Amino acid sequence: MNKTTDKTTQQLESVFISPMRFYTLTAIDYYDQLVSAQLDAARAYSDMAISQARTWLDVKDADSFKKAMESQQKTAGEFMERVKGDTEKVTSIGQSFAQDSQKMAEETSKKAVETAKQ
Repeated sequence: MNKTTDKTTQQLESVFISPMRFYTLTAIDYYDQLVSAQLDAARAYSDMAISQARTWLDVKDADSFKKAMESQQKTAGEFMERVKGDTEKVTSIGQSFAQDSQKMAEETSKKAVETAKQ
């Protein structure tokens, strides 16, 4: 009876517990990376906005207005590049998570089939 219990425990560990542990760790890593990317982006965007606000507060004449407009155009370009990069980063994080999850599901299915055959 003890061998049967040990075998059942090993099967549960192999088919259910271990894959769930792996999935949970993968999900935690995914959310950690995603939140980190979002916080980095939010910080960069707010820094850009504050910088532009300060630039516009320094406008006192036509020359400083021209410089503020040039700065605005430059910042808009940098902003678009940053958004593009952030989008690619978040997409990459999501794709990696999906691939890891799919691989884990396939491995779990194979283990379940092997266990059922035994």
